[in-house]
Amino acid sequence: MSEQKIVNDLSIQVATVNGSGSQSANNIIIKTLFRMGIPVGGKNIFPSNIAGLPTWFIIRANKNGYVARKNDVDMVIAMNQDTIDEDMKNVVSGGIVIYNSDLKVSDESKRTDVTLYPVPFNTIAKENFADIKLRKLLTNMLYVGFVAEMIGLEEKTVKEAIHDNFKGKAKAIEINMQAYDLGANYFKENCVKQNKYFIERMDENKGKILIDGNSAGAIGALFAGCTFVAWYPITPSSSFCETLIQYLKEFRTDDNGVATFAEIQSEDELAAVGMILGAGWAGARAITSTSGPGISLMSEFVGLGYYAEIPAVIWDIQRLG
Repeated sequence: MSEQKIVNDLSIQVATVNGSGSQSANNIIIKTLFRMGIPVGGKNIFPSNIAGLPTWFIIRANKNGYVARKNDVDMVIAMNQDTIDEDMKNVVSGGIVIYNSDLKVSDESKRTDVTLYPVPFNTIAKENFADIKLRKLLTNMLYVGFVAEMIGLEEKTVKEAIHDNFKGKAKAIEINMQAYDLGANYFKENCVKQNKYFIERMDENKGKILIDGNSAGAIGALFAGCTFVAWYPITPSSSFCETLIQYLKEFRTDDNGVATFAEIQSEDELAAVGMILGAGWAGARAITSTSGPGISLMSEFVGLGYYAEIPAVIWDIQRLG
């Protein structure tokens, strides 16, 4: 390659469909980069929408510790038919576009100033996985393998991250490992590296942990003495209560193994906030989490709590506007 190689400085935008299971795959890339000692940050970008509509995930790795989202995108992984033409425009000149060649791309969108890697992800998944639902999910792990092989993510470290992500689920670990290998092998057998981006092991994360905001908030609630959780699933808040419940099960049991906390998934957001107000009235330290639409549904009980001066915590994890 004539261009000078760029090591440990890469911004990746993954464009997928909301509800397609891509977040697990993207988190595995982030965990791998972090465990290779490279400063890294990630951000899931989902507008206020429902399953099936566009979503994006930004990963930024930078040897100097600059991990916030930036305007320039070095690599685009385009997996969504509805946005693929627009996504191709987002990468910088000299960057990389990995795209699902089973999708239709207009001739006007195919750029000559970037390195294009068309990959038949859907076809590979169809040929190797019988379960239709699993194919959709495992397509994401195919691009993890492809990207890992292309930029130099350590196979051992990626597979450790896969194992940790699906810990306790032997079948899920096995099939995701298989998908990873298929993606990596496709690059080795069908592609030549024609880009300037490389990942190499560093030691810049010593003494640090990799954690997202919801998990950090859940730890805070645990240390604050939370003993009651009522919630209704809604993106992007669900993982707050899910993580908190895991911690409560581990740390809020007595010597006989009896839970000293209570948690319930309610029928809707209004019921969830009503339950934490009832628990707060009874003296428990109670919490729920939600997002914008959920806050709207909670307003009636929130008003009651305000006027009755009932203690309760509502963790509002807002989506982008």
